[in-house]
Amino acid sequence: MTYSAEPSDFKCQTLIIIGVGLIGGSLAAAVRERGLAKRIIGVGRNPEKLRGAIDRGWLDDATSNLEQAARDADLLIFCTPVDRIAAGVRDIAPACRCGTLITDAGSTKAEICQELASGMPMGVEFIGSHPLAGSEKSGYEHSDPNLFVNRACVITPVERSSESGLLRLTNFWSKLGSRVTTMSPEAHDRAVAETSHFPHLAASALAATLSDEHQHLAARGFRDTTRIAGGDADLWTSILMCNAESICGSLEKFAGILNEYRTALQNRDAAKLTRLLELGRQIRERLN
Repeated sequence: MTYSAEPSDFKCQTLIIIGVGLIGGSLAAAVRERGLAKRIIGVGRNPEKLRGAIDRGWLDDATSNLEQAARDADLLIFCTPVDRIAAGVRDIAPACRCGTLITDAGSTKAEICQELASGMPMGVEFIGSHPLAGSEKSGYEHSDPNLFVNRACVITPVERSSESGLLRLTNFWSKLGSRVTTMSPEAHDRAVAETSHFPHLAASALAATLSDEHQHLAARGFRDTTRIAGGDADLWTSILMCNAESICGSLEKFAGILNEYRTALQNRDAAKLTRLLELGRQIRERLN
């Protein structure tokens, strides 16, 4: 892979994407559209299922043999469920050549980065990434080459991460249009527990409160509020389990706020209820 000190510069010979679903497929499409790699190889358990991505021109080839594909990789990106990433990197790192950079697109980082902070082969490096992009949909069929444009991407280096590896990764996500920031893996997990993981759990819980006899009355407000609950349950189970401690902290905070609402309603305290609603409105408005 060639790179320079310019944040906007990134090129590589061979990009390997493990797990070509929505994120992996969008990565392939985005890299192809921007000409960032000469070859893009998708790795999946059933390469025939990736034939559509090849036909669309996003992938040059697909394989189930990760070890063979990794031998030629300049950049290798794991887009698998978070509970499989660390083991997958460990398994494949010995097959990588010197200079290979490995990253991921998982939404939890502390456990993964801690596991991979040491013991990597000489010249092979892992640095975590988390593009904050996606939807409740899954599968490469929903891929979007502009999925990462104007979206935050958090890179989570550890103490032993090289400056050159961090620069290469920063260049890569920047070329995809992402707003790149760096955080420690632990700080990242605390932040996304509050902004992503707990909200998914809350949306799922809210959807579960809807009784069968009232489903026909669930209008746009309810549907918008619970939209993210439509995400893949197995995928989200792995995410929530890997960040359980931080999510429990958000749950406790939420429970305290809900209790304030309950108290205001029980006491018929309209003034307090208004203050609580106004606080929520103001915070929501800052996001626009």
